[in-house]
Amino acid sequence: MTWGFESLHPHKNPTAFNDSLPCVLAVLKSQINNFEMNITRENIDDLNAVLKVQIEKADYDGNVEKVLRDYRKKAVIKGFRPGMVPMGLVRKMYGKAVMADEINKIVSENIHKYLKDEKIEILGDPLPKNNKQEAIDFNNQIDFTFSFDLGLAPAFDIKLSKKNKVTCYTITIDDKMKNDYVGNYTRRYGEFLKAGLSEEKDILKGKIEALDQNGNPLPEGPAADDASLATDLIKDKKIRKMFLGKAQNDSIDFNLRKALPNDNEIAGLLKLQKDEATNADGNFRFTISEINRFIPAEIGQELFDKIYGEGVITSEAEFMKKIEDEISMSLQQECDYKLAADLKKLATEKTEFDLPEDFLKRWLLKVNEKTTEDQINKEFDNFRHDLRWQLIRNKLAKQNEVRITEDELLMEAEKITRYQFHQYGLFYATDEQINNYAKEMLKREDEAKRIADKILEEKVTDIIKEIVKVDNKSVTVDEFNKLFEQKSAIESTRLKS
Repeated sequence: MTWGFESLHPHKNPTAFNDSLPCVLAVLKSQINNFEMNITRENIDDLNAVLKVQIEKADYDGNVEKVLRDYRKKAVIKGFRPGMVPMGLVRKMYGKAVMADEINKIVSENIHKYLKDEKIEILGDPLPKNNKQEAIDFNNQIDFTFSFDLGLAPAFDIKLSKKNKVTCYTITIDDKMKNDYVGNYTRRYGEFLKAGLSEEKDILKGKIEALDQNGNPLPEGPAADDASLATDLIKDKKIRKMFLGKAQNDSIDFNLRKALPNDNEIAGLLKLQKDEATNADGNFRFTISEINRFIPAEIGQELFDKIYGEGVITSEAEFMKKIEDEISMSLQQECDYKLAADLKKLATEKTEFDLPEDFLKRWLLKVNEKTTEDQINKEFDNFRHDLRWQLIRNKLAKQNEVRITEDELLMEAEKITRYQFHQYGLFYATDEQINNYAKEMLKREDEAKRIADKILEEKVTDIIKEIVKVDNKSVTVDEFNKLFEQKSAIESTRLKS
């Protein structure tokens, strides 16, 4: 018998089983049959149970006969007119397969109904129990008993109070941040201009050709007429100096391997495949045809208009205020992320409960055929951590009657859209454009679910923030980054132990 398990798709990051979590906590639902089936539950312990489903011929026979009659109407069998195939032949050809299929449907529907009626919350899906005493033979049996293992959701209390503390960090904005941010804009809107004499960081265009021992071009040697060479990529300092102060039509003879030890860089320069570049060696001549120099944009009205739209920013003082606002928004996101992570960590550490781990490992192996037992064991700590948080999150959401409205979904989608537009330098998108883009985003089911999950996370972390004590602290960006380094070191030590 087959069961309709949810599929689980692992990926390369450490939370390889996170995709399974949305289906883990749900009480299974389905259509309800009009008859009651004999279902019994045996609790093995607080986290594991066995469900036994007894099914008799009367439970499924009517459905089987109905399906077979439909088959008879549609069957196309040589020697018989449509709809005139003898019922005995239809039953002989399809009867056992239809019976197995209908039994599977009835068992599934009644298990779902039983779990709903009894208000049993499970983790994962019921797993068919391997029991030789209950071997199924559809060819000879008319009554059946099916057994399923259940992983039960744990009962627990969330014991947080003002005795529990977390720190809310605020990163101070310094001059270096502002200068770096301005520098990013001036580089983004800068341009390449032709120059007379080459300098550091210039890009030289020209012809490159291999030389023989006498310094003459090799007719059969590697060459490129339209080569581009960035002077700052030249590794050897003496050779790099040879390329500075040069003009159009000047030639430089140099050792290629000393200048560019990397095969990828040589391949790009000579227009070769990487494996062909391994044989490129010796002296080469570069004849300059063009010198290009990158010039950052000047801070002024032209730059302000390119970034924010015409006339939005009209002075350098306004520009710097806008820069501070943008930095502040970006830093606030980092601080909010850190606070949310610390609140989640506190809630999971202070809330104790066990999980049916052996069952969950079996379930993960069952729902993802391409994953091995070793892979599941390796990733299980991450899965356990995320599942524990989701159980806590959902309980807090239920206790506090958290709801997500359509307006909240749209506002969050607009917020995400505006942030994405800013990343691409589109600061002057209209509210109508943002709104239309956000609505299109919400039409995609996976995006809408992701946004709803994000809102739920934020609402629950806000609830935890009200329960515990939050201390505020200002730090520099370096001090803030060290907090993550310390966390990584702690986690690394924990894994080694």
